[in-house]
Amino acid sequence: MSPPDAAPPLALLLAQAAAAVQAVRSGRSLTDALAAVPVPLRAGTQALAFHALRRLGAAQALRARLVPRPPAAALDALLLTALALLWPPPAGQPPPYPDHTLVDQAVAAARRRQPATAGFVNAVLRRYLRERDALVAAVAEQPEAAYNHPRWWLQRVRADWPAQWQSLLAAANRHPPMTLRVNARRGDAAGYVQRLAAGGQAAWAVGPHTVVLAQPCPVGALPGFDAGEVSVQDAAAQRAAPLLLGAGLPPGARVLDACAAPGGKTAHLLELAELDLLALDRDEARLERVRQTLQRLQLHATLRVADAGDPQAWWDGRPFDAILLDAPCTASGIVRRHPDVRWLRRPADIAALAREQARLLDALWPLLAPGGRLLYATCSIFKAEGAAQIDAFVQRQPPGSVRLDPASPGHLLPLPDNPATDCAAEAPADAGPDGFYYALLHRP
Repeated sequence: MSPPDAAPPLALLLAQAAAAVQAVRSGRSLTDALAAVPVPLRAGTQALAFHALRRLGAAQALRARLVPRPPAAALDALLLTALALLWPPPAGQPPPYPDHTLVDQAVAAARRRQPATAGFVNAVLRRYLRERDALVAAVAEQPEAAYNHPRWWLQRVRADWPAQWQSLLAAANRHPPMTLRVNARRGDAAGYVQRLAAGGQAAWAVGPHTVVLAQPCPVGALPGFDAGEVSVQDAAAQRAAPLLLGAGLPPGARVLDACAAPGGKTAHLLELAELDLLALDRDEARLERVRQTLQRLQLHATLRVADAGDPQAWWDGRPFDAILLDAPCTASGIVRRHPDVRWLRRPADIAALAREQARLLDALWPLLAPGGRLLYATCSIFKAEGAAQIDAFVQRQPPGSVRLDPASPGHLLPLPDNPATDCAAEAPADAGPDGFYYALLHRP
């Protein structure tokens, strides 16, 4: 019998990861799929599933050559997961597992779930190893395999960012940094880095309250996390609260966070200022996460389940001094954190989400007090959800009724030169922030 702290067998993790990949290919989010994984297996399953989804384009091209007729969904997902893990790693990096170990454990995973398929899995994977160089060279000529994104996504990124598209696609397949926000009411980044160093954790201060860890860790290992001294939030997302607050709002200013879940930006606003803040979200379960976040940080806001785009159902008629609209979007700027997004989205989603963003903008703008400000944000690199959306909104308004702040960051791309933080010189290039779009609009 294995000791209680023994690592789970790789075959078991492969079976769970394959099930997660199958779920994503059927249209379910990876977050939902992982929630069904037993807790002792979740971390290992997530690591394998992330790797598989970051190499899914290559794995699908390989499987199509090795097995032209797609097998049953569960078997296909296991083959894809194994092939993704067997794909040659970048130069200078070791493979996730030795070839023979991976093949043996994939066969064991097949035997565990569908015993009759074990021989087939063994034959396919061993043929791949025998012919690997030729197969990799052949499929690497296919754009979906070379960049591990759907063809339509490749075309969209290339059209929007003709000079950066290859770098953007490559960055989406790298591991993201774990970035923290130090509670401004409780400390600063420099002091927190010192606390981490005292506990043997390397980190860099990349802003007054922003810290990037050298290595990710469970939140329970972060000093003061449970006491509300620090939160996990990407550096680009940390731009929202300072942008909206600007030079400062008067104490008790009335502020709306229109699409608040999971609550990171809501909390950041309250850490920086004394506000009368209303946080809305359409999803009651997601709004509960906002409540839990505020409780941990010992902050207060009024929370309400509501559609921000239907003010008649929730607005009391009192105008807001400031509104944060972190609008629903494709999440194309955070693909490195959510590698399933590229495989879940469809081309029509961009237009549908752009319509929803426009609906929210049009509904919320009249709720601003004269002299008020609205910060529009999306975690997207697609211009339809950023610059094009705001250009269209401004054109719909009467002349002189809206002013785009010249200090608005616009599109922040998830590349090493992303200006979302003053990155420490010693921090690795991959420590850069996520992709975001910000437009700060003023009502005269």
